[in-house]
Amino acid sequence: MKFSTPQTLKGIANILDCKYVGDDTFPVLGLNEIHVVQPGDIVFVDHPKYYDKALQSLATIVLINKEVACPEGKALLISDDPFRDFNALINHFNPFVAATAVIADSAKIGNHTIIQPNVFIGNNVEIGDDCLIHPNVTIYDNIKIGNNVTIHSGTVLGADAFYYKNRPEKFDKLLSGGNVVIEDNVDIGALCSIDSGVTASTTIGEGTKLDNQVHVGHDTVIGKRCLIASQVGIAGCVLVEDFVTIWGQVGITSGITIGEKAVISAQSGVSKSLPGHKSYFGTPADEFRKKYKELASIRLIPDIIDKLDRIK
Repeated sequence: MKFSTPQTLKGIANILDCKYVGDDTFPVLGLNEIHVVQPGDIVFVDHPKYYDKALQSLATIVLINKEVACPEGKALLISDDPFRDFNALINHFNPFVAATAVIADSAKIGNHTIIQPNVFIGNNVEIGDDCLIHPNVTIYDNIKIGNNVTIHSGTVLGADAFYYKNRPEKFDKLLSGGNVVIEDNVDIGALCSIDSGVTASTTIGEGTKLDNQVHVGHDTVIGKRCLIASQVGIAGCVLVEDFVTIWGQVGITSGITIGEKAVISAQSGVSKSLPGHKSYFGTPADEFRKKYKELASIRLIPDIIDKLDRIK
């Protein structure tokens, strides 16, 4: 999430009322999660296990709960609760603004785009040319939709990320300050849900087609011309590369990569990254040939046990 105007280290520290390490005028351009940070960004870390990863990341400002040695060219914000203060910054720079109309005055809708009845379009939404948005679609604030996109009834774009910190007294929610980007020539079926990025964009690439009842988690990026069948659930921060096919009821865990032109068969459970140009099935998902050999071996077990019993 980039700020509309550049900030300074001292200015951010004043907002959070916290100590800092670095020059007062050190530039702060935005804030992001660890997997999408860029120079000028703030990243937060609140566990020693991840200190090094945050300090050595591309982020140049680290919001951290302990004063540590500051790497050269970077700055620190010292907080007793980085998770809370990261939320405070999201809320400060990208606060929730309640809707005042079913289609916001700030929404931009392209030429020859058809908006059917009972569609909600939030603040600062951009929809391109030649789109068709069917009834009862909900498009949250700041969503970007390209040209020639079709979205079927009941689909929700931009719901909050499923991201919580487990505190002793409750689950504490990380606010969603990102958005959803739908590129050109995408079709989205009925009753799909595509969650907003926490600080960046959940992206559906050009020419991709989603069947009904598909869920895409926060900050996931789906490449070009993918086919995703019904009831697929994709967790957050997944990278699905171009030309991937995912058949019905596949579940994909967070933070992994599905390689280009991979094919995943129905009801598979994907728990690790899968290289491209191969076909997979099963839980945990593995290559077709390897999985079939495993199943064939399992079928032999009763005969093997029977033979062992006879030997005895």
